[in-house]
Amino acid sequence: MTTAVAVDFRDIVLSNNSFGPREIAQLQQTIAEDYSQYGVLRDAVGELEMREDRTPASKVRLGVCYYLLGRFRLAIETLSSADGGAVAHFYLGKSRFAMGDYAEAIKGYASAKVAGFNADECALATAEALRYQKNPQKALEVLDHLSGAIEQTAEYLYQRGATVSAMCGNPVEVCRLYERAVEVDGRHPGALFGLATENDRRGNDETALGLYQRAVAVFPPSMGALINLGLLYEDRAQYDRAQMCYQRVLDAYPDHQRARLYVKDASASGNVMLDEEAQRRQDRLAAVLNVPVTDFELSVRSRNCLQKMGVRTLGDLTRISEAELLASKNFGETSLVEIRDMLHSKGLELGQFAAEKAAPEPVMDMSSMSPDEQALLERPISELNLSVRARKCMARLGLTLIAELVRKTADDLLECKNFGVTSLNEVREKLTIMNLKLRGD
Repeated sequence: MTTAVAVDFRDIVLSNNSFGPREIAQLQQTIAEDYSQYGVLRDAVGELEMREDRTPASKVRLGVCYYLLGRFRLAIETLSSADGGAVAHFYLGKSRFAMGDYAEAIKGYASAKVAGFNADECALATAEALRYQKNPQKALEVLDHLSGAIEQTAEYLYQRGATVSAMCGNPVEVCRLYERAVEVDGRHPGALFGLATENDRRGNDETALGLYQRAVAVFPPSMGALINLGLLYEDRAQYDRAQMCYQRVLDAYPDHQRARLYVKDASASGNVMLDEEAQRRQDRLAAVLNVPVTDFELSVRSRNCLQKMGVRTLGDLTRISEAELLASKNFGETSLVEIRDMLHSKGLELGQFAAEKAAPEPVMDMSSMSPDEQALLERPISELNLSVRARKCMARLGLTLIAELVRKTADDLLECKNFGVTSLNEVREKLTIMNLKLRGD
């Protein structure tokens, strides 16, 4: 039975038959039901890459598969030179969204709509991008303009719930919208993750656990759901299950620093050995990423530009975009081609792991504060007399001063390993005594 599924699966990827939303949903459903098929998809993509006679239509197929594998840079590059059809534009938008380029994602959805993609789906995707652009009010306006059957779909209810949450709306309304979405589609990843997170924050661990388990049983799963589920498994000393969650993150994002850290912690805590082949794969990639650029014969101009930008290893280059390189003084197209060729020789590409770059924290304006207020913020966190678990979180985040702590949001802290709602409430109480709050509170 498994073999038959694998044959049909490869046929979708490699044949010249029709390829659209129905076939893409079939790919996702197949992997969701049998995660071993992820490897089949990866192998099929490898075969498609080797074909020299790729047509614009086959590029759509390849680009969408890159998106499903989490290889968003390649998806963008491939879909940009595809057939210009509705599916290509829509998944070009999805790939740009995944890379954090929300403005371009919105343009992609608009082009998809013009090319004939479902207008309601394009509107929902646009609302999501606007929300991530920190413009939930505009996102709500897009949702308000939709009417009819779309309002009863799980995706609409989820997007509305997430938008109300982003606008700091009534938590009860947010949960109810997520619940309605799950009632409509019990496999909707966003609604399940949103509902799980709300329960997790309220200390409803058992409910959260069940919802996270359902959220990761789809494909592609939410990376946040996999990380959070792994942490809950660790709290229950189920270290082998935790490792499986983190490994699934690493399958899509091999350089995901938190997942790499967590999988090592889970292995050490439970004395559970990782799958040897998977570990060798990760170690090989890590070794390649750490290769110094000075090991290659580059032109003087390229070498000097990389040195000025602080680029020391191949890994540094995978976290830099082409635009960033070209923006550097004296760095031109010739140098860009040289760098591309160097990376391709090692199976890498520019910007491959750009999503791993940490966003800069907002700078706190202290100019309007009194000397006493400024002195309060410069006091060490140790003066808060936090519990052991909360103190460990501060250490993991590298926080030493109260000023550094109040620049963090509640979500920033909750992402820290073993830091839950109880610890969050403790930090809030200690800050309230000093008339301070976390960013966003």
